Amino acid sequence: MTSEEYGAAYQRGYKLTVRFLVSKGLPYDEARETAQAAWVKGWERLSQLRNPGMLLTWLNSIALNIHRSWIRREPVLQALPELAACPAVNLAGIDARRILANCRRNDRKVLEWHYLQGYKVQEIASSQGWSETAVRIRLLRARRTAGRWLSARSGFRVALPGGPESGQPAAKVA
Repeated sequence: MTSEEYGAAYQRGYKLTVRFLVSKGLPYDEARETAQAAWVKGWERLSQLRNPGMLLTWLNSIALNIHRSWIRREPVLQALPELAACPAVNLAGIDARRILANCRRNDRKVLEWHYLQGYKVQEIASSQGWSETAVRIRLLRARRTAGRWLSARSGFRVALPGGPESGQPAAKVA
């Protein structure tokens, strides 16, 4: 990979790395600083990159590792707030985990990236080397799986976009 290609990748990917770090819980300013450090470290260790198509994924893992090492270095001295009541069980989180567990591996990844991490269909397609249609179909399958799971659990029929009750034909992905 040449310096021009890396520069172009930086222009396209820096903001995505920042957004990835923010989705992992970092404050925006800290995410920008960490992303910058990751791109610099990536440039310094570019010879270790095996697949140029995985550059953004590689840099995101570098960024996450940089953040983790910063966390390990700084002491955590925070006063814990007094809890007035016991924390409630997050039923939505439990349901989401169960729904995701019932999806196929790639469908689950796409569902997490799109709905939980906020990536667009185009971004997922380009990062995975899939077509946008394949990503949309994976999202459709994952939503159908979620609908079936919710229907079985609640006893009510759940109509989701693209489901059999919507009148739209089913699509298949190879």
